[in-house]
Amino acid sequence: MELHSLQFLAFFAIVFALYYIFNKKKMVQNVILLTASYVFYAMASIKIVPIILLMTLFFYFMGIEIDKWNNKGDEDKAGRITVFTIIVGLLPLFYFKYFNFFYDSFVDLFNLMGLHFHHSVLKIILPLGLSFYTFRLISYAMEVNQCSINAEKNLLVFATYVAYFPSLIAGPIDRPNDFIPQLHTNRDPKYENFVEGLKRFLWGWFMKICVADRMTAYITATAVGVDNGATMFLVALMGPFRIYCDFAGYSHMAIGASRMLGMVSAENFNHPFFAQNISDYWRRWHMSLTQWVTDYVYTPLNFKYRKRGKMGMIMAIYVNLFVISLWHKATWGYLMFGLYHATLFIPIIVRNVQAKDLELKWIKGWILHPINVLKAAGVYLLVTIGGIFAHAETFGDVVTGFKSWFAPWGMPSFYDSFNIGVFLFCGIIVIIKDYLDEMGAKYSILKSNKPIWVVLGLIVFAVLIFFLRGDAPQEFVYKQF
Repeated sequence: MELHSLQFLAFFAIVFALYYIFNKKKMVQNVILLTASYVFYAMASIKIVPIILLMTLFFYFMGIEIDKWNNKGDEDKAGRITVFTIIVGLLPLFYFKYFNFFYDSFVDLFNLMGLHFHHSVLKIILPLGLSFYTFRLISYAMEVNQCSINAEKNLLVFATYVAYFPSLIAGPIDRPNDFIPQLHTNRDPKYENFVEGLKRFLWGWFMKICVADRMTAYITATAVGVDNGATMFLVALMGPFRIYCDFAGYSHMAIGASRMLGMVSAENFNHPFFAQNISDYWRRWHMSLTQWVTDYVYTPLNFKYRKRGKMGMIMAIYVNLFVISLWHKATWGYLMFGLYHATLFIPIIVRNVQAKDLELKWIKGWILHPINVLKAAGVYLLVTIGGIFAHAETFGDVVTGFKSWFAPWGMPSFYDSFNIGVFLFCGIIVIIKDYLDEMGAKYSILKSNKPIWVVLGLIVFAVLIFFLRGDAPQEFVYKQF
C-alpha cells in the first residue's frame, strides 16, 4: 500500500478517526498506531511481519539489559552487550540485502584465482523497510548504551516506535531520543497540526505524482535504445531532480501524516540543490540517514584518528560514505558511488572550508548571487555524475553510462510533449517553492494557516494533482532500499 494511493487515504482516514476518538488515552492511541502499523506492513506481505516482531522483542530485552549494567556502573559489560546486540541485529539485513553480493564476489574472486565451481544465486527478497527500522533499532541500542536515554520498559511504546507506519517503508529514520517521549503524551486534535500536516502531505503527493512520476515515464521511454548523446545527457541531468521529488515527496507525506496524528518526525531534506559544495549537499540530502551515520560512524572515527589531523578526517569520510553507499544497495556501482563522493570531500577538508563560506548571498534580499548559482549548478553536475555510479551494477555499466554521453549529439528526443510540459510546469513550482523557502520562512508559499487561504490552497493543489497526475503511479524509489 503506497502513501500516494487512494487505498492509503481510506486506511489513514480510519486510523485518524479512531485515534482521536481516544485522544485522552495515550496508551489506547498507541495500541491503534501499533495495530495500524502491523496491518499496514502485513498488507505488503504477511511473511515479513515475524522479522520486525522478533527484532523488536530482541532489541527491547537487550536494551533493558544494557541499561541494567550501565546503572550498575559496569560500562564495559554494557558496551559488550551493545556490540553483541548490534551484530545480531545486523544479521537479517546482511542475509536479505548483502548475502548474494558477497557470495557472488567471492565466487568471482575464486574464479580469477583459477578455482572454478558452479553456483546459483539465492532468490532472496528484501523485506520492506528493513534497512530503515534496523538503523532505528541500532540507534536505540547506541543511545541506551551512551546513557542518552533510559531503556524503554513499555513494550507497547517501544514496538510502536519501531513499526510506526508513516515512516516504516522509507523513513525518515526517527531517533528514539526525539520520538519515544512523544508516545508517552496524549495527542489531542489541534487545528494547527492537522493543517500543517495536510499541507505537507499534499505537497509531497504533488512532488511525487506530478513531477517524479511524469519524469520517470519520460526517462523510461526515452532512454531505451537511444543512440543520441544529447538525449542521454539530458536524461542523466533529470535524474537527481526526479529522485529528489520522489524521495522528498515520500518524506513530506510521511512527516505530514505524522503531524496530523500529533507526532513530529525528523526532517529529511533541506533544499539540497542550493548546496554550495558536496559537504553542504550531504547536510541537506537524506538528513536523517546522514546525521545517523555522522553520529555513529564518522564522529567516533574522527575522534579516534584525531592525531592524524586532516588525513584522519579523510579516512573517516571514506568509511562514512562507504556505510552510506552500502546501506543503499550492495552493488559495485554503489560502492564506487561512495568512493566518488568521499573523494569530493578531500579538497573541502584540505582547504578547511567553514560553514560561513557556504552561506547564500542575496541581492536586494531576493535575488540569489550569481556566484552561489554557479556553485549550486556545479554541485548538481557532480551529483549527476555520481548518479551514473549509483545506477550501475558493475564497472562495465559505469563505462556504458558515461559512453552514452559521448554518442553523436543531435536534437534531444521529446516524444511526449504533454508529459514534458506537465513535469516542467510542476517542476518549476517545486523550484520556486524551494527558492522561497531558502529565502526564509516568511516567504514560504505554504506558510498561512488562515482557513480561507488553507481551503483555497487545498482546492488548487487537489485540482493540480487530479488533472496532472500520471496514468500509472510509480512505486517510491527508496522503497527498494
